[in-house]
Amino acid sequence: MTLTFTLEPPITSALRDDLLDLWTDVSNAGGAVGFVPPVHREEIRPELVRHFVHMAQGRTRLLVGRDAHGTTAAAAFLTGNPQHLNAHWLSLYSVMVHPRHQGKGYGRDLLAAAEEAARATAGIEAIRLSCRGGHGLERFYGSCGYKEVGRVPGAVRVAPDDDRDEIFMLLSLG
Repeated sequence: MTLTFTLEPPITSALRDDLLDLWTDVSNAGGAVGFVPPVHREEIRPELVRHFVHMAQGRTRLLVGRDAHGTTAAAAFLTGNPQHLNAHWLSLYSVMVHPRHQGKGYGRDLLAAAEEAARATAGIEAIRLSCRGGHGLERFYGSCGYKEVGRVPGAVRVAPDDDRDEIFMLLSLG
């Protein structure tokens, strides 16, 4: 079974709720998407609203992957750079695959769909993302063609006495 991806789907209350559920479930399963467990939907809502505001301003695009039943199984946000000196690359944020779909290749599919969206965007030559150390995510992203281009030791504090590296990765589209 594969996912069907939609770039910039219409934002409905159902999609909003699906994204809140996805983000909550991913976070509570230990996913490194800006929160640490336990987290509740209402804690995530302001971050999702911030993304929606950026979408309304044309700064951010939403990519959603749905399974055969139409359920939101994966999502990511693509954000352009407001600085003209950095306008040739975009950032990928909040890359999420629902925990029940882990190990099915959906993460690779989501990254491939994000790459396709970036390639279809005039002037974009690369995708940048950052990930939290301690999860092995840099190995996964590396296996998808991303290269580590920087690391800030201890930049992410997930708990007292638990600081993780923030790892910057880049996928060249050239």
